[in-house]
Amino acid sequence: MLTRLSPEALTRPTAVAELNRKVQRRVKQECRGVKWLANYAVLGPCDYLDIFESPDVETATKVALLVRALGHATTETWVLTPWNRYLSLTQRMRKS
Repeated sequence: MLTRLSPEALTRPTAVAELNRKVQRRVKQECRGVKWLANYAVLGPCDYLDIFESPDVETATKVALLVRALGHATTETWVLTPWNRYLSLTQRMRKS
């Protein structure tokens, strides 16, 4: 998930850590089964890249909604398929 925070979300340097704690707490409470894999600060059009596993797309959507609401942010969430699973799917498809 790529996240871009609004200027209002970061009014002081300590706001980043506070926002992160708030988001982590809410995700843990409301998005069962989410496993956070990595967080990166990004120099570019987005501020952060978060990589997490979710049991389903609906739960991933809830994570994005929480980040948007709590962080006054915009998000771009990409659904990824592990390569081995992708290959397995392609092998099960009928040949045209």
